[in-house]
Amino acid sequence: MLVDKSRCVGCGNCVPLCPMGAISIGPDKRADINQDECVECGVCERVLRKEGLSPTPIRLIRKFLTLLHLRYMPPLDVCPTNALVKPELEWPRILRREFSDPLEKHSTTGMGGRGTEEIKTNDVTGRLQEGEVGFVVELGRPGIGARFWEIERMAMALAKLGVTFQKGNPLTYLMSDPSTGKLKEEVLNEKVLSAIIELKTTMDKIPEVLQTIQQVEKEITTVVSVGIASKCRPDGSVPHEEWVQKAGFSLSINGKTNLGFGRATNVAG
Repeated sequence: MLVDKSRCVGCGNCVPLCPMGAISIGPDKRADINQDECVECGVCERVLRKEGLSPTPIRLIRKFLTLLHLRYMPPLDVCPTNALVKPELEWPRILRREFSDPLEKHSTTGMGGRGTEEIKTNDVTGRLQEGEVGFVVELGRPGIGARFWEIERMAMALAKLGVTFQKGNPLTYLMSDPSTGKLKEEVLNEKVLSAIIELKTTMDKIPEVLQTIQQVEKEITTVVSVGIASKCRPDGSVPHEEWVQKAGFSLSINGKTNLGFGRATNVAG
């Protein structure tokens, strides 16, 4: 995101909206955006209403009010002069927007969001068969984000366990070698709000996968969230639960089970 300095009046309404804390009011009393920290999520430009007022009278009013020890306070949900500019982005910076802006589609997959429909659609896609388990490993969150070098470190460590990365995932498209989890060199310093690694492996690998995730988390500067899924047994129990417990971990209570309403699209797995 960019700021048109010729239009910005420094009202500050955009500052608290940035999920990365990348916007501040600079010495020139105009908004500044830290381009290294900005993940091009578009929240500031998308949320603020645009009044399109001329900046010149607004600045004069602010100067006058300053003499009276008063402040010009536009409504909090407004950018009064349309000073925020959503720029055209080139590779590899475009990846920031594709992973961080929910309204943007990935140029690689044609889909929006950070991953695919994931393993939660197993009831119709048949991605997971008996004895298999799926993981979603999310790196980043609003307020901290994640660099692709951190994502690469996690992916490469997991690849050593012989896991299979989901082909339709945008991160997998960024891998120069999916067998090693290595990402393309030019993307490594780009930052995104968050990204999801999707993988599949066998049930007995659960302890190794969880231990590897835990170890890599100590080596990076972002946060990691993990989701795990397997095909339910006829009695409704989940086979991966005992393996997770054997590894010394516990499951949260916000799990989900899809009811299977839909047409199977990949019954052969």
